[in-house]
Amino acid sequence: MERLPMMREYEHEYADFLYYTPRELDKEGSIWPVRAGRSIAKPNYSVGPKRIECYSLHFVEEGKVCVEFDGSRAQLQQGDLFCLFPGRTYNYRMLPADATLQMRWIALDGDRVRPLLERAGLKPEMPVMTDRYTGTVKQSVEQLIHALAEAQKWTQSRSLRLYSLVYALFAGLIPDSPVPHTAKPVAWIRECMDFMELHATEGITVQQVADFAGVHRSYFSGVFTAQVGISPVKYILNIRMEKAQRLLRETDATITEIALSLGYPSLYTFTRAFKNCFNVSPLAVRKRNDRSASTGR
Repeated sequence: MERLPMMREYEHEYADFLYYTPRELDKEGSIWPVRAGRSIAKPNYSVGPKRIECYSLHFVEEGKVCVEFDGSRAQLQQGDLFCLFPGRTYNYRMLPADATLQMRWIALDGDRVRPLLERAGLKPEMPVMTDRYTGTVKQSVEQLIHALAEAQKWTQSRSLRLYSLVYALFAGLIPDSPVPHTAKPVAWIRECMDFMELHATEGITVQQVADFAGVHRSYFSGVFTAQVGISPVKYILNIRMEKAQRLLRETDATITEIALSLGYPSLYTFTRAFKNCFNVSPLAVRKRNDRSASTGR
């Protein structure tokens, strides 16, 4: 791995700066690094007020830092991070601590940056995150900084490697758990109904639909019932039964085939569900349909 350059001394810190100039291939991906580096603060370390034109993620390696933004402030320590958003005024300074403030930073640009930051939970009104600069995130930061050190001469392969490392960083920052749906209830319930209509015959459960919506099952069931007028269990059942009736009347598929095609584990469970819904067995419906067809009615 390429060795990082030696840090240079500046008025408030010791630091190294790595710069990257994006080419057409970088911009096609709508996200690319601009610069990165490391710093060790001097006792008088203070930055700002300042504004930047890109997005700059700062990761606290050691020590403590106070970040001021929009009349608010946050005190961060080892394992925390903050983001500078374009066109916003920031100040940040070192706080007294047992260890000297040390940070890593990566500046990014492109149309994809802000949506990914928001998915991670970083917004201009709340640009800080605690206890996330650990594990895979820390590893991704180090790999990205080292890759930038190697990218002084641009090549297509280096561009693509940087692109993959930027996404690896966001993969670590964005939580795995579903983000609660932010649309109005009518809108996201409609999306759930579309999901159920598409997958009802695959044996989906209400829990799977709630997971799709990104909300707790009990909350989903309550809102769905209030909006639609029936429970989600009943809604899934109705979709299956409507398709069952159509298959019984319009195809020559056996009842067992229909049962398995609708996501039921056996002929027995399908027949029981059908009789509970229509007070008649699927076999009776099939025979009735056959008689009608033979008499021309």
